[in-house]
Amino acid sequence: MARLKFSGRRKGHSRSLNEGTDRSIDQILRAGRSFFHDVFGRRTSLGWLACIPLAAVIVATWNLAAHAAEPIKPEDVQGLLNMTWVLVGAILVIFMNAGFCMLETGFCRQKNAVNVLTKNLIVFALATLAFWALGYGFMFAQGNNVIGTTGFFLSGTPETYGIEATGLPVSLHFLFQVAFAGTAATIVSGAVAERIKFVDFLIFSLLLVGVSYAITGRWIWSGTGGWLFNMGFRDFAGSTAVHSVGGWAALMGASILGPRMGKYDNGQPRAIPGHNMSIATLGCLILWVCWFGFNGASTLAVNAAVPYIAVTTNLAAAAGGVTATVTSWWLSGKPDLSMVINGILAGLVGITASCNVVDYTGSVLIGGIAGILVVLSVGFFDSVLKVDDPVGATSVHLVCGVWGTLAVGLFSVGKDATGTDAAGLGLFYGGGLTQLGIQFLGVAIVGGVTVLLSTIFWYALSAFGGIRVSPEEEALGLDIGEHGMEAYSGFVKDNTSIGPTGTAVMDVSDQAAS
Repeated sequence: MARLKFSGRRKGHSRSLNEGTDRSIDQILRAGRSFFHDVFGRRTSLGWLACIPLAAVIVATWNLAAHAAEPIKPEDVQGLLNMTWVLVGAILVIFMNAGFCMLETGFCRQKNAVNVLTKNLIVFALATLAFWALGYGFMFAQGNNVIGTTGFFLSGTPETYGIEATGLPVSLHFLFQVAFAGTAATIVSGAVAERIKFVDFLIFSLLLVGVSYAITGRWIWSGTGGWLFNMGFRDFAGSTAVHSVGGWAALMGASILGPRMGKYDNGQPRAIPGHNMSIATLGCLILWVCWFGFNGASTLAVNAAVPYIAVTTNLAAAAGGVTATVTSWWLSGKPDLSMVINGILAGLVGITASCNVVDYTGSVLIGGIAGILVVLSVGFFDSVLKVDDPVGATSVHLVCGVWGTLAVGLFSVGKDATGTDAAGLGLFYGGGLTQLGIQFLGVAIVGGVTVLLSTIFWYALSAFGGIRVSPEEEALGLDIGEHGMEAYSGFVKDNTSIGPTGTAVMDVSDQAAS
């Protein structure tokens, strides 16, 4: 009887549960009908949307509570931190494109502002597609010591690209690397500004990122074919792999294009001032901040090396800005803002190769020497080589990229901040000439290959109608000639233009307006 009585209670309880469940379901259905009536019948406002994030939080909290019993492993936390930091670094490096936009546009004339902005914006889009299709496979995938032969279109696994030891997914590693590839192409933009055809620059950028940069970058950074790295060559974040590669390509482009009209008067260089030093300064500051991602996230992990690299990077930039200011002041009698800007960038480029393996004093010396070099090299390219570089890209990225790479062989302390052997000892720290010799060899090999491929690309493009705009279009400005629009429509424009002989002539646009 007791058992039957108990069973009866269970039945009653079960019936009660069923009735309660039925009522709950009925309430849910009524709520659902009311919801759809409210939304589609427009009976109420959209205030119900505020419930969506609240519901998401509840579901997420419930899910976490369900797994609370599972222990969190330290390596899982470290892996998530690594991925987060590399993602932040990738975003910072991508945002460097904004800095290059501002810097190059400010250093160029008003009538070419749209053209410079467009090139700097579209070049990263092109770099992304070229690196996705070919460059990433050429640079990191399985293949031979010269070039990767698999993994195109991001079709491989971490093992395909030799990145399994990093613990990063292929997608994140690609995003970080494509940001660097885009930087190399952007360097070229400034050196060939104000006279190159837009379409030819786009094609060259595709070839540089998809082929040339990827091949030489493989030799330095790839885990599947980095033969220069295996030889002992060290370039931590890209003084050579990114900056001098872009600088060599820029030098060849500017040389083949020739100087802008009016740049030389009887063989003597004339200054062609930029139109907006305010945005050029803003561009410099953006680049300075983003460089902490460029160098710091190259660890591909969160460890003690990250803050150390941030300090060496900042010290070098500061030293470069100061020495460039003093040098230009001494040579010209006035502190030149454009040289202050380029001095800071020179220090950043110079420290990029060695930021993880030099002490604080070494970083100041590297940046300071880079600041002096950039001022002297601008004059050298202008007066001796007669290479017209409107923004000083070759001086900043090529000269200081080479200097920074060689500086590893002079100032390296051997270990990074985590105590890991990261390079051989530099000459000034008891290492002799070994590391310096390897650095010199690597610079020469990468530079030679980049010059060869860039020259082929530029002359091949020149064979199809030339790569330079007409004199009339150059005088009018590439904004109108190439894009049919102005950056400052409605604002007062400079009504003179420097002619082929260096004389000031009335701007074609003003003649037409009158």
